[in-house]
Amino acid sequence: MLLLTSSIYIGLAALLLVVLSVRVIRLRYRHKVEIGDGGVPELQRAIRAHANFIEYVPIALLLILTADLVGHQKWVVHLLGVALLVGRLAHAYGFTSGPGPNRGRRLGVSLTTMVLVAGGVLAIASFFGLRIGPA
Repeated sequence: MLLLTSSIYIGLAALLLVVLSVRVIRLRYRHKVEIGDGGVPELQRAIRAHANFIEYVPIALLLILTADLVGHQKWVVHLLGVALLVGRLAHAYGFTSGPGPNRGRRLGVSLTTMVLVAGGVLAIASFFGLRIGPA
């Protein structure tokens, strides 16, 4: 049986997506907005937090899964997964806590970018047979 370390991060990301989705749904219901944001700032931020998650997380998860499948050490997969989840949680909190830049958003952007860059480099290195792990 193949046990993938990345599966925990894929599962947790899916649950975080559900939380962000439910937040948008609840705000739509509360403000009686069926389509769009109705000009409601709180709903606008919730929609953007959800959309931002959808824009960045799928490719990051593919990179984490790739690192796992090609045999990079488990600590590498965990580092990428934890960084992604902490970053996305910080970003969502920062985005929904109020308008404008803040620490949560900056941390989220920084960690997500780090995962994308590191994961991208690892994926390219893997193509050439290079990996962090046993030969």
